[in-house]
Amino acid sequence: MAAVDTDTPRDAATAQESIFRRNLHSFAANRLALGSAIVVLLFILMAVFAPLVAPHDPAETDLFRRLQPPAWMPGGEWSYLLGCDALGRDILSRIIYGARISIFIGAAVVLVATTIGIIAGLAAGYLRGWVDTVISRVVDILLGFPYLIFAIGLMAMMGPGLINIILALVYKEWVIPCRVVRGETLATRELEYVEAARALGAPGRHIMLREILPNILSPVIVVSTIRMAHVIILEASLSFLGLGVQPPTASWGAMVADGRAFILQAWWVSTFPGVAILLLVLAINVASQGLRDAFDPRFHE
Repeated sequence: MAAVDTDTPRDAATAQESIFRRNLHSFAANRLALGSAIVVLLFILMAVFAPLVAPHDPAETDLFRRLQPPAWMPGGEWSYLLGCDALGRDILSRIIYGARISIFIGAAVVLVATTIGIIAGLAAGYLRGWVDTVISRVVDILLGFPYLIFAIGLMAMMGPGLINIILALVYKEWVIPCRVVRGETLATRELEYVEAARALGAPGRHIMLREILPNILSPVIVVSTIRMAHVIILEASLSFLGLGVQPPTASWGAMVADGRAFILQAWWVSTFPGVAILLLVLAINVASQGLRDAFDPRFHE
């Protein structure tokens, strides 16, 4: 009997590893999702190595090159591949550096919000009672406000800036992983292995962190990945309105806003940052759908 008890955790770990490998192979077999993940990785590498990749200083102005067209158009130069903006700044370099802002804010907001959501969701789903009631009512209240309007109001009170935009987005973003974790915890807390741990006298914190959390991480990771694309769009929207990262720091949303006045005669100023937002958000969404199909057991036949 002792030998059986000793081998059980090892067998469970082996089974979990086998399931993970099978899901990973399933994701790799989805060529569209895999290609999208590669695109996201390229954007991340571009952001990390921006000083090495960018051909020019993103803040360097040259009024002699004001609204210079892309290289393939008359008047363009190959050293300024995507042209220049109204201040003569290289658009390609600003897009590369702008990727840092979008990816950093997206990752930071999702990481902090997911951590808060996991803690709140575990507490609400496992402890139930007044804890669940309070957390659920707070979530319902926050969900009653349109996300962008809520963020604009907070930014108007706190003022623009990198830290403030992260805080403004985290204030409401945590409710999404919280609802997912709460629902998964409610379904998991009555399973046999949780009941066994409870019968053996394991404390609630141990059960939540060691028994429940590892078994509900897959849907949480999938949802958090999908939400990152939404956060990037919100950051671009706030920067477009002048409430995000302030000049001269390159931001895709601010770059799109800068080109509004020249959209007819200098379409490239707004178009290329907009295309960058489109590509990154689309790649994250497609890769997230692939992760969901591969790692969420509810989508397995």
